[in-house]
Amino acid sequence: MRSPLVTLYGIANCDTVKKSRAWLTEHRVDHSFHDFKKQGVPADQLAQWATQLGWESLVNKKGSTWRKLDAATQAAVVNAASAQALMLRESSVIKRPVVVNGLSNGKHITVGYVPEVWATWAKL
Repeated sequence: MRSPLVTLYGIANCDTVKKSRAWLTEHRVDHSFHDFKKQGVPADQLAQWATQLGWESLVNKKGSTWRKLDAATQAAVVNAASAQALMLRESSVIKRPVVVNGLSNGKHITVGYVPEVWATWAKL
């Protein structure tokens, strides 16, 4: 049996992750789940996401984890390297979910709840 080519990355108790997993299951998009809290943040994947999407789209500056950081830590996030270091230390600061589709040429990555994109994947 082959492993799913769609992987959803996030935190199991996150409401947006739960909603996303339910949508993918309901629409029969075969996928796996990578829990940042249990399995860690894959550094190589994080670097790829930051390159493809830009680090700014991955850092959740509206979330409680970001707001709880001291001002100096927040101010130190100024580029991809500093953002990735923070995301590896504090996985809860990553916008969720990150969904990677390896079904097409190259990888398609989304951040957040975007069923309008995933709907096209269900047809592949």
